[in-house]
Amino acid sequence: MDYREILYEVKDGVALITLNRPDKLNAWTTRMAEEIQDASLGACEDDAARVILITGAGRGFCAGADMKLLADMGGGRAQAAGDDPADSPRPRPTGVRPDFSHKYSYFPALPKPVIAAINGPVAGIGLVLTLYCDIRIAAEDARFTTAFVKRGLIAEYGGAWLAPRIMGVSNALEVFLSGRMFDGREARELGLVSRVLPGEGFAAAALDYARELAANNSPRSMRVMKQQIWESLFQDLDAAVELSLVEMKASVASEDFREGVAHFLEKRPPRFSGI
Repeated sequence: MDYREILYEVKDGVALITLNRPDKLNAWTTRMAEEIQDASLGACEDDAARVILITGAGRGFCAGADMKLLADMGGGRAQAAGDDPADSPRPRPTGVRPDFSHKYSYFPALPKPVIAAINGPVAGIGLVLTLYCDIRIAAEDARFTTAFVKRGLIAEYGGAWLAPRIMGVSNALEVFLSGRMFDGREARELGLVSRVLPGEGFAAAALDYARELAANNSPRSMRVMKQQIWESLFQDLDAAVELSLVEMKASVASEDFREGVAHFLEKRPPRFSGI
């Protein structure tokens, strides 16, 4: 697929996806969504990529849906999809939990960690995208808002299911019903993001974090634990314990387990194969 609204590169074990409409604060379009899907699935097929990092070009992460797209929707006009099959994105994962097969809910089904590096303003569908990521890191001066209530819209694409599980019911209701803006520091207090970093040097620091995961952690372990945690949202404790017993037995028989022990004893950097 020809990328027009994102940038994509793989280096040092990290697949970096950059939303690239900086003059529009990377406002969301159907084309952008398709390109992110294609790049994410492509990263999962690339052995050189062990972690996926998503960020925004310029001073914003994603300011929500492009206002022209919203105006077209309000007028009953849908944004036209591409007619060229060669310019269509890779299909979403199949054979996974139905919950993880929808338009934006496929991130949990990806076998590699997905990190959102929120470098600036994020709103609406841009915020929902980050909720589906496994880890959210924000610049302390990033600006957050749901915005839906200000546009006569609702919590879209599963945002109302994700937000209470990430930051609690009360915080989710306050953030969505008020539609107010808050910064990265408050996002951390609300539990919306995992880490907050200074705005200066944020891009480099977020990339260093992703490289650390890619260089030092077993891809197999990250893949299985990601699946365990997302699946736990639909399990009771008994099912979660039973799954952990099965996965622990498989992990002890893996090449990554043998390498994990060997590199520790030999006091050298790991050379995990992901197997």
